[in-house]
Amino acid sequence: MSTIALDRGMRHGFSLAWRGILKIRKNPEQLMDVTLAPIIFLVMFTYLFGGALAGNTDAYLQMLVPGIMVMNILQASMTAGVQMNTDVSKGVFDRFRSMPIARSAPLVGAVLADIVRYVVCIVVLLVVATIMGFRVQTGPAELLIAAALTILFGLCFCWASVFVGMLLKTPQAVQGMMFVLIMPLTFGSNVFVGTSTMPGWLKAWADISPVSLLSDALRGLLNGGAIAGPLTGSLIWMAGAVAVFFPLAMWAYRKRV
Repeated sequence: MSTIALDRGMRHGFSLAWRGILKIRKNPEQLMDVTLAPIIFLVMFTYLFGGALAGNTDAYLQMLVPGIMVMNILQASMTAGVQMNTDVSKGVFDRFRSMPIARSAPLVGAVLADIVRYVVCIVVLLVVATIMGFRVQTGPAELLIAAALTILFGLCFCWASVFVGMLLKTPQAVQGMMFVLIMPLTFGSNVFVGTSTMPGWLKAWADISPVSLLSDALRGLLNGGAIAGPLTGSLIWMAGAVAVFFPLAMWAYRKRV
C-alpha cells in the first residue's frame, strides 16, 4: 500500500470515526455496557471472592482491578462487530460503497470510534475501584501508561470482533459467537486467581494468555513489580492480533459488500 493510499485511508477512517462518536453522543445508551458492566463485575467478584481468595477484600481489590480492566475492555471490543453487522444489514455500507472513500475506511472508522467507549470504561472502573478502596501504588505516569496499554489492547483485539461481524449474518449471531470466544479467554487467565493451583494444561495456557500477560503488566504499572516480561508478551499478542485479524476482516468485508 502506497503512502498516499495509506494517508487517504486514515483520513477517511478518522472522518467515519467522528460519525461513530456522534452516534454515541446522540444515543448515550450505547455506553451502558461500558458503564454498568465494570461496576457489576468489580463489586460482584470483590465481595464474592475477596475474603476467600485473599483473606480480605482490600488485598484482593489490588490484584483484581488491573485484570478487570483487561476483561472489560475485551468485552467492550465485542460491540464493534455487532454494530458493523447491524450497519451492513441496514444497508449503510451500500452508501459507503457509492462514496469516493478508501475501502478500509468504514472498518477503520468503526474501530477508532470505540476509543471513546474504552476511555469511558476505564474511567468508570477506576473511579468505582477508588471508592471501594483501590489505590495506585506507583504514580500518575504509570497510571496513564496502563490506561493507554489497555485501550491499545482493545483496539488490536477489536479486529477479531470486526472479522466475526463481517462473517456472520445477524447481530445476534455475532454477539453469541463473541461471547463464546471471550468468556473462556478471560476466565482461563489470572484475572481472578493465580495460575499456581490450576491443572497443568490450563496453567500452561493461562501463563501465556494475552489476558494474563496484560493483567500482569498492568499490575506492575499500578501496584509495582515486574513489567518488562509481561509487557513484551502483551505487545507481541497485540501485533499478532492485528496481523491476523485485520486482513481477515478486510477479506470478509469485501466478500460481504
